[in-house]
Amino acid sequence: MELRRIESTELGAVYELLAANGWQHRIASYEQFTELVAASQIANVAKIEGCVVGFVRGITDGLSNGYLSMVVVAPDYRGRGIGRQLVEHAISTDQRVTWVLRAGREGASEFFSKLGFEFSSIAMERRRR
Repeated sequence: MELRRIESTELGAVYELLAANGWQHRIASYEQFTELVAASQIANVAKIEGCVVGFVRGITDGLSNGYLSMVVVAPDYRGRGIGRQLVEHAISTDQRVTWVLRAGREGASEFFSKLGFEFSSIAMERRRR
């Protein structure tokens, strides 16, 4: 498996992967998705035999705080450790960074718990309108 920063030629494939896996409410258009990637410090793909099978996006100051977003693996490739590798690679930049995320999708709590994430009672959220 190849794991690395997304390239511009892969934006379409990643957009389709996200749209096919329930992310339409977060990415209203291809143009918005490309803007999100451009504004993200972390935007990595997982590829097998030249095909994009996973994606992770993250925002961080690299020193203290990070937000992990858009972790997705194609259904036929789930259960192979690809999501784990994407997350571990994304958050490995500095152990001083506290990473947060939203774990509202089915199975997300269990998945992220196995990677050391814990529920917090101090987080607050202001949802988009």
